[in-house]
Amino acid sequence: MKYLIVGLGNIGSEYANTRHNIGFNIADQLVKELGGEFANLRLAYYSEVSWKGKKLHVIKPTTYMNLSGRAVNYWMQELRIPLENVLVIVDDLALPLGKLRLKLKGSSAGHNGLKSIEATCGGQDYPRLRFGIGDDFPKGRQADYVLGPFYKEELPELPALIDKSVALIQSFVTAGPAKTMTAFNQ
Repeated sequence: MKYLIVGLGNIGSEYANTRHNIGFNIADQLVKELGGEFANLRLAYYSEVSWKGKKLHVIKPTTYMNLSGRAVNYWMQELRIPLENVLVIVDDLALPLGKLRLKLKGSSAGHNGLKSIEATCGGQDYPRLRFGIGDDFPKGRQADYVLGPFYKEELPELPALIDKSVALIQSFVTAGPAKTMTAFNQ
């Protein structure tokens, strides 16, 4: 069985290590742990790795967040991976920092990357790993917050949270979504 793991983010050094790019950071760690490397291919940085007999096709779209659906749809079609075997890793303002939540479907909740995937890939019925980034920003400053770096006091927590996210992905592809949600959703 094969899976498409999609880390959402924006390309460019100005976006590196921002809250909005946590999907890229988690995808990077997953590929690193499984001994892979990314290549710059059509619409995405792409890597193919294996975990316990499962083939993981990992992408980081190069289309920018608002057009992520183009890359996801292309790679789904190219690799013939059904929507239920696509796992999207996304930052989530509605969850406090440190909360991870696996959902099998749901609305975009205003997230432009998810809106693009819904519009391009045929709906909301795809799994996503929601990584809580909190909502500690003044009214009207949401864009600055998500496109900004994590606060200095948050940085020590990130490596363990990224590792936990990698473990969640590995569980998703081996144990399945139900057991993974029981084990990881808080």
